[in-house]
Amino acid sequence: MENKLLQNGRIIGKDGEVTSADIRIRDGKVTEIGQALGEAGEDVVDLSGKLVIPGLIDLHIHLREPGFEAKETIATGSRAAARGGYTAVACMPNTKPVTDSTEVVRRIIETNEREGCGVRVLPIAAITRGSKGGELTDMSALKEAGAAAVSDDGVGVQSPQMMKAAMRLASSLDLTVTAHCEEEDLLVPGACVHAGTFAEEHGLPGIPGESEAIHVGRDILLAEDTGVHYHVCHISAEASVRLVREAKSRGQRVTAEVTPHHLLLCEEDIPGLDTHFKMNPPLRRKRDREVLVEALKDGTIDFIATDHAPHTAEEKAKGMKEAPFGIVGLETAFPLLYTKLVETGVLTLSELVEKMTRIPAECFGLPWGVLEEGRAADLAIIDLETKRKVEPAEFASKGKNTPFAGWELKGWPVMTLVEGRIIWQETEAKA
Repeated sequence: MENKLLQNGRIIGKDGEVTSADIRIRDGKVTEIGQALGEAGEDVVDLSGKLVIPGLIDLHIHLREPGFEAKETIATGSRAAARGGYTAVACMPNTKPVTDSTEVVRRIIETNEREGCGVRVLPIAAITRGSKGGELTDMSALKEAGAAAVSDDGVGVQSPQMMKAAMRLASSLDLTVTAHCEEEDLLVPGACVHAGTFAEEHGLPGIPGESEAIHVGRDILLAEDTGVHYHVCHISAEASVRLVREAKSRGQRVTAEVTPHHLLLCEEDIPGLDTHFKMNPPLRRKRDREVLVEALKDGTIDFIATDHAPHTAEEKAKGMKEAPFGIVGLETAFPLLYTKLVETGVLTLSELVEKMTRIPAECFGLPWGVLEEGRAADLAIIDLETKRKVEPAEFASKGKNTPFAGWELKGWPVMTLVEGRIIWQETEAKA
């Protein structure tokens, strides 16, 4: 456990105002927040006016290990998370083997303890064995081994009967079902972008918004009957938002996340056949993007998750139809959203931080995400002033597949602490 004093920082008060503060850390916890703190012999870190926020929490990423270490490893992915200001991340089960057994859950946890940089890594286990939709996993054993939730992310559970059985079991264990929503009957072979104007202009098979919304609506009805906490992954379509809003209006335990790329981009922004703009769900209409922003503001969408999905350059060079879906996001999420949503007045700084810290933690029952005396000193230090371009070559992640290369942004993390221990700082990135 670490003891230190963070001096000359700034924090966001309960009124949303940014004020100067020193933060004392003892035994890995924040023990005092105040003005002009300091005692002889203390280990002092001068923050030079930088913003101190709770460590960011991302409940939807892909670390690829085991099985796809050419794309990412737990070591490189956790390093990327730390560089992005994240102190806790939840990794999806589409590994090889699939995270559908206690052995794989424990392997992920143990590998992170041995090779990770200090970021908390929470495995999400599969709903069905092999994520094939045919047989439920042993959710009780998976939870006991350390699984934080269950999901067949990457594919939607196609059978309503199977999904209902999964929800009933998960509800009995107080496990969240976090769902990739996609009705495969509405997809055509090779579907790779939204079924809209871009697809038509380039002669590409499209993915319609209703393929997502049908599963969202189905699952909301099943979740209502079973009482499970149901969470919608990477929501992207206007109709899906409408269904979540209606469920919440009835008090149902439904939550949803949205990615930075779906908040900031739409199909109109795709510059030709660039696979760095290929993800699933795809970038949809401008109207969908606007609805997502409004839903995030009004709380219909609860929080932000990156869906960090690294791939090799060789894979992404295969063209729109053949390249895998997904982009990286851990190292750019906060500066992107600060620059494009806070500096433009769409969200307040306090709102953005809440939607990347406290709210995801509360939705999934995690004990982090707040900066308060007596709580774990999981913190991110942010430089709100310095402008810098997104340079994929500098990423800690093995994946360089981002549509945001070259964007000039502010709000870059410069230091990340877990239980008071500095697990990354900017000087390391420049070495």
